[in-house]
Amino acid sequence: MADDAHGATVAKRRLARRLTELRRASGHTANHVCDLLDWGRGKVGRFEANQWKRPEMSDIRDLLRIYQVTPAEQEELEHLAVLARARPWWRDYPDVFENEFPGFENDAVRIRVFMPLLVPGLLQTRDYMEALLRFGARPPSWRQRAMSARLRRQEVLTRTDETLANVEVVITEASLMYRWGSKADRRDQIEHLVEQASRPNIDMRIQRFEDGPPQGMFSPVNIFDLPDGEPSIVFTETDTAIQELSQPDLVDMYSHTFDRAREAALEPHDTTSYLRFLAQRLE
Repeated sequence: MADDAHGATVAKRRLARRLTELRRASGHTANHVCDLLDWGRGKVGRFEANQWKRPEMSDIRDLLRIYQVTPAEQEELEHLAVLARARPWWRDYPDVFENEFPGFENDAVRIRVFMPLLVPGLLQTRDYMEALLRFGARPPSWRQRAMSARLRRQEVLTRTDETLANVEVVITEASLMYRWGSKADRRDQIEHLVEQASRPNIDMRIQRFEDGPPQGMFSPVNIFDLPDGEPSIVFTETDTAIQELSQPDLVDMYSHTFDRAREAALEPHDTTSYLRFLAQRLE
């Protein structure tokens, strides 16, 4: 499925970084630029920290004029600004998403996910979502919105154009053994994993009970590798928040740890066979 907002989050991040580089090269401080443009103090700093939702083209052109960029640079940066201005679907869910997590997931060329105790959201069935969300403290109205947003996120797995991401996911047998719903519901979830694992863009591996405790990492992690050489980003999850980590050393650490978790799991073909075995036990 095509997405008009694909690329918007990465474009906004890249634009913020390029504007920082251009200001520093010009010799101006952020406050000086604000004074030159008669802006409130802090506005340039918010732009450079990527704390904006949709950049205004007039603001971008004013900055480029102050920084005296070349016509080619201006064209490139205005193009980034146009991409960054696309209104993404997740803006309709401010109560569900507190950061740019869905945007980076939407733009990623490779998604790496490890969930030690739960089926990753991208691979959950509707029944699994309902059962999982029911145990939270949020009201029913929020749970319905969260489920709608999660189903929308899953569209990244089924795009039919060049924006289709490669997905590497490590699950654990523990995540499939909780007694939620009926046996049929649990079997449907496992069979859904088998179906998703057959997609050419999905590499799914399982860590079994008999192979010992989870190897490599112990907390839920999403690693998004981004297009055009843009630095990768990591999101870790807790019961109350999804934390963004972009420091290169931390991203490298989580990438290496994910690789260890992946190496400790069954190969994709063996994973599919084992999932079918687990599904048969629920018949």
